[in-house]
Amino acid sequence: MVQEMMNSTIRSQSLRRHVLFFAVVIGLLWNSLPVSAQSTVEINVSAETRFGPWKPIWRYFGYDEPNYTYMKYGRQLLGELAALSAQPVYVRTHNLLTSGNGEPALKWGSTNIYTEDANGHPVYDWAIVDRIFDTYREAGITPFVEIGFMPQALSVHPEPYQHTWPNGPLGTGWSYPPNDYTKWSELVYQWVRHCVDRYGRKAVESWYWEVWNEPDIFYWHGTPEEYFKLYDFTAQAVKRALPTARIGGPATTGPSAKRAGEYLRLFLEHCASGKNYASGGNGCTLDYISYHAKGILSRKDNHIRMDNAKETADVREGLKIISAFPKFKTLPVVLSEWDPEGCAACSARSYPENAYRNGSMYAAYTAAMLGRSMDLSTQYGDRVQGVLTWAFEFEGQPYFDGFRTLATNGIDKPVLNVFRMASLMSGDRVKAECSGSEPPDWEIKALAARSERQLSVMVWNFRNEDVAADAQAVTLHIDGLPPTAIRTLLSHYRIDQTHSNAYTAWHEMGSPQEPTAEQYSALRAAGQLQMLDSPRWIDVSRGKTDIHLVLPPEAVSLITISW
Repeated sequence: MVQEMMNSTIRSQSLRRHVLFFAVVIGLLWNSLPVSAQSTVEINVSAETRFGPWKPIWRYFGYDEPNYTYMKYGRQLLGELAALSAQPVYVRTHNLLTSGNGEPALKWGSTNIYTEDANGHPVYDWAIVDRIFDTYREAGITPFVEIGFMPQALSVHPEPYQHTWPNGPLGTGWSYPPNDYTKWSELVYQWVRHCVDRYGRKAVESWYWEVWNEPDIFYWHGTPEEYFKLYDFTAQAVKRALPTARIGGPATTGPSAKRAGEYLRLFLEHCASGKNYASGGNGCTLDYISYHAKGILSRKDNHIRMDNAKETADVREGLKIISAFPKFKTLPVVLSEWDPEGCAACSARSYPENAYRNGSMYAAYTAAMLGRSMDLSTQYGDRVQGVLTWAFEFEGQPYFDGFRTLATNGIDKPVLNVFRMASLMSGDRVKAECSGSEPPDWEIKALAARSERQLSVMVWNFRNEDVAADAQAVTLHIDGLPPTAIRTLLSHYRIDQTHSNAYTAWHEMGSPQEPTAEQYSALRAAGQLQMLDSPRWIDVSRGKTDIHLVLPPEAVSLITISW
């Protein structure tokens, strides 16, 4: 037995040495790739020009299938998400009120929270939803509670109830209005009261409560007025149970589309001065405003093309619509889904273009959209409180199957490391502007933050098409460092094809669907945030220094300077 353990240890050490050797060699080759003949992209970072506190708006995540929450890799991932930030990390899920036996399926989940007895009297069962929230509490996660969908006993169209996606329409009985708004209201009231009793008033006051999801499309088979009525009865019930709770909506789709933008505007008009269906008065409670922003993914000539202009337009148009309502000028905004495209549960087996989700292209896109969203938030009065990445994990699915996830079978994907980078930034946001020209169809920009003893700069090279391209020379011109910052410590974290990228390591292993224990351990390590090279000391003169780097396509770097 001892000899077997020794042999296993030797094999594990040998595999790790080979993986490390491969990473070093490929890293050297990658960093020696041809550099674009175009001029160096220059980014001026002023540590003295502050734009207010660095807001970790990225610490929001979500998924369709609530029953994955308490499964093996769901628990593991929730712990990793909670560890990202000292501030609360929020998680939102669909189907918290959906009827069923608790067995998950793609784009499906259930808690069976509400049924009725033979006389039509409500029967509440908190067991599954408690298990979900208990798992959040144990992991250190704060719920972003989406109040939906319609229990079968309350649906005006109860049959068929559960969808059979992808072999049928999604909008079945769970997506319809209630047959009794009073019973619906009482369900919400009892649920909120139960949460207060179980988790405490203070804890539940920190949660978000959001009414439904995307009522402007198939998630709601009712009129806008019926949704407004649902909102009024729901908000009244939440506030009756906990007057200090945060309630909001409408979680509509991207408002750059005319129909969705109009739905958002009509909802805000209703909340500002419309008839309240629950109270009979005018206007209704609104503590925050939510809507969604999505990009577009296309495939042309066997190349993937990502369009962050669409997602940017969604962010901008939503803020523009909201800013037209003076009554809500101080309300925070949460983009409660914020993604490159639509269907998280669509794998690369059915949609080959979705393979981008496994690698660094997804990471670079996310960094670029974080920068754009922060800029737009500043432009519209610092309104954005959160941007929610609709990606989690799919239990029991093949490794790297192209679902939009943060991890696959416990192996972290490169995109998760963007959030790890963002978590290392703190203090105040400071100026970071490009002064050089960008290559066509590329975005090379940066975000910067400065705390008392550290300056951090996230810089990305996002190319919207997956075609071969040279790396790009980038120079960071940094000024405004304090006089005491003379000898500073430089650390350089990197996401690219060979750093912080378990997908590349998995391919090098031969893409195993049943990795050995040694392989799995190596993949877990490869999925963590890694440094490009060792930290080193650099000199600063009169508060200024220049940092030169070579940034491959689909790469993200985080530079930190500490003194």
